[in-house]
This record gives sequence, C-alpha cells and structure tokens, in this order.
Amino acid sequence: MLVEAARVLDKLGFAIGANLLSPAECAHLAAALGNVEGPGRRGLLQEPQIASIANSEKLKQLVRPFVRSEPRAVRSIYFNKSPEANWAVSWHQDVTIAVRERAEVPGFEAWSVKKGVLHVQPPAEILQRMLTVRIHLDDCDETNGTLELLPGSHLHGRMTAEQVDQMAREITPVLCEVSKGGALLMRPLLLHSSRRSESTRLRRVLHIEYAGVELPKPLEWVEEA
Repeated sequence: MLVEAARVLDKLGFAIGANLLSPAECAHLAAALGNVEGPGRRGLLQEPQIASIANSEKLKQLVRPFVRSEPRAVRSIYFNKSPEANWAVSWHQDVTIAVRERAEVPGFEAWSVKKGVLHVQPPAEILQRMLTVRIHLDDCDETNGTLELLPGSHLHGRMTAEQVDQMAREITPVLCEVSKGGALLMRPLLLHSSRRSESTRLRRVLHIEYAGVELPKPLEWVEEA
C-alpha cells in the first residue's frame, strides 16, 4: 500500500490525507503558534514544540515512503490567511532552500535573504528529494484561499516563467480541499497557486519541509530540527 501511495504521489506530485491531527491537537498547535502579524512566521524549527512535532514518529512515518533516506525536517513556516492578512499567489514552484552560510558550490545560484536568513536555489535533484507536509489547522476550501495544484507539473524540473505560463494553460488545476487536521503532501517543484480568501474563516497551515538528501559541503541546512 505504501509503495502504491509513493507511486501515485510521484506521478501527481501531491497527496491529501485526513485525520493527521485531532481537533484537540489542532487547537493545541494553534495556541502554541500564537497570533501572527502579517501572512506568517518563519524559522519555527528553532522552537522546541514545533521541532518535536516535525520529528515525531507520526510525521516521520508519513514522510518516509516518499524520500530515499531517513527524512530530516529542514524548514518550517506558519501561514495564517485571515481577513486582516489576505493575499493571492500566482503559479509558482518552491525552488529555494534556507542555508546557514553562503558558499560557492556548483549548481547553487540566485542567492537571496529572507527575514535575515540566506536562501539559495539548489539543483533540481535536491528539490526532487524533498517533500513538503502542510498541516491544516482549519477546514480549507475554495472560499478561504486553499491551494490550487497542477498535477504532474513537478516532473518537468525547474521552469522558466514562460514554461510556467504554458503549463498553466495546458493542465487542468486541482483544488486542494483539506479538512481540519488533514495534511497535503507535495513535491516542491509542483506548480501551485492560491487565491485570496472570500471568507471570514481563518486558513492556518503549518508548512514543514523534509529532505532526504545531504547538502554538499560546506553548505548546511540552517533550520534542521
């Protein structure tokens, strides 16, 4: 069953699972994350409670079938779409990783700084051995800004803006409806977008990235839990 699930995710680039967390666990996690000004917070794996969740056996069991080696949590972001912080995101891939220090390593390019943390675009081979788990703390549907996904788009590597536009015209998007306590598993290179919320309901998501690969030295993951 796990082998088949891995095949499906590798074909589509995503999978949706229900009942990862109970309503009580969602409420506890939301309380731990607290209120957020703006769209969200980064660097959460430095917080013991979030690191404990990311490294829990429940999460590791979920991720193991989809990476080639023991998964390690390497970045976490808390997104909180609300009436006060409401945004839309056009079609894109997640092509950057957060690292501790800059080093000139072949294939690593387009360095940037986000919230004081160094980011870089790694070779596609690194991104292909990563998996994102998005834990939903609220019911999420088209009214409150859920993600839309382009199935199979992750199979085309890193894309140019022109290739993204072409893919968006050719592939029928899938609406990522996830119930409270459920999780979206997705490959970073999967094209995804998000509309503005049309609801007063919150859309709180804990986004955790897992890697099944070592970075070439001297590069290091900045946020490894």
